Amino acid sequence: MQLFISRSKLVYWLLGLAVLILGILAPFYLPARFFYDAVVIAEDFYNEKGVWRSYPVTMLFYDITGLGSLTFSLVALMQLPVLLFIIYKLGIPECFAKLTVRNALAYSLILMLAFFISMPSKEFITFIFISFVPFLLKKQYFSLSKTIVLIFLSLFIFGVWYRPYYVLIPIIAGVIYLTSLINFKRKVLTGIFSGILIAIFLSLSYGFVKGEYLSQSTRETLNEERLGKEATNSAITSPLKTDTWYGETYGIIYGFVSVNAPVNGFKHLFEPQIVTFVFWQLILTLYLMFLYRNCLAKRKSYSYEIWAFYLVFAYFIIQGIFEPDLGSAVKHKIGILPLLYFALYYDSFRKNIPV
Repeated sequence: MQLFISRSKLVYWLLGLAVLILGILAPFYLPARFFYDAVVIAEDFYNEKGVWRSYPVTMLFYDITGLGSLTFSLVALMQLPVLLFIIYKLGIPECFAKLTVRNALAYSLILMLAFFISMPSKEFITFIFISFVPFLLKKQYFSLSKTIVLIFLSLFIFGVWYRPYYVLIPIIAGVIYLTSLINFKRKVLTGIFSGILIAIFLSLSYGFVKGEYLSQSTRETLNEERLGKEATNSAITSPLKTDTWYGETYGIIYGFVSVNAPVNGFKHLFEPQIVTFVFWQLILTLYLMFLYRNCLAKRKSYSYEIWAFYLVFAYFIIQGIFEPDLGSAVKHKIGILPLLYFALYYDSFRKNIPV
């Protein structure tokens, strides 16, 4: 019997093999700062493991599974095939072998697994959880309303239990959706702007209750603590102090731009890794906006798939509040890779809709 594998699947598995090799070898070529969190998680120096919040839960996971006691190369050998299999089950588009902007972005995202989730990592758990969302959107087991309620409820529970800022995703995604129903000429930009506005409102409301605004109490505080330490050259610090309503408003907009359209990153002209990120992030954001516009034009046909864009841009907006530096921004995007992958290929998974 002749075995046959499509060219696109062959390219995917060759890419997966490259990810696996790079992940296994990562401890030998990546800078030590890539492993700071991994060491904390694996060693659990202060016996913090538990069932609440991201670090304790992750520490408990790696302790129970025994992965925390393995070398990072062995962790990569165990973890990366799981993540690659999840992407494979989402589907490999027939066009995956062609050299296009969309495929180049997908290749780069998948390759980054080797650099960011080849060791004990909170992103491993996040990746597995978030894959639940595109599978629901793709399989369409339930009506659209039930699917969205289930996704929102899951994100809320995950946020309360593991990563608090995920609680904000349903709120911002919902606002972007409602804005898309209004007959604006530039729906993509208007939707994103409305998401930023609601994020500002939520932060100011939080500050009114707690006495500290969201970016002030997270990103800005963390960067003040890290000031002068290693690898803080890409820190995202607002030019205006975020202890006033107008400072926080500017800080959230500045953070969104710095993370998702980081033209201000060109000031690091002589640091090639940052400049590379700037170009990559700009292309990713602009291309997703392009795909979102196309999806909006056929929103009735892609009534499930379009929610991937609402959720992705909601997450991008939230990153503008919390991300302390450009490296963290990329790492956390890899945590939602299944959702990004689904958004990139939203028009490739259903055969009953002509592309």
